[in-house]
Amino acid sequence: MKSASILYLGVTFGLFAVFAVIVFRTYSRKRKEKLEEPKQRMLEDD
Repeated sequence: MKSASILYLGVTFGLFAVFAVIVFRTYSRKRKEKLEEPKQRMLEDD
C-alpha cells in the first residue's frame, strides 16, 4: 500500500470514530434525560 492509501484509510476510520462518539454521547441515557428536561418543563407549564 502506498502512504496515500494508508493516510486515506486513517482519515476515514478517524472520521468514523468521531461520528460513533457523537452518536454514543447523544443517545446515552444520562444525556438523553438531561436533554429532555427543558421539554418536560415546558409541557408542565402549559
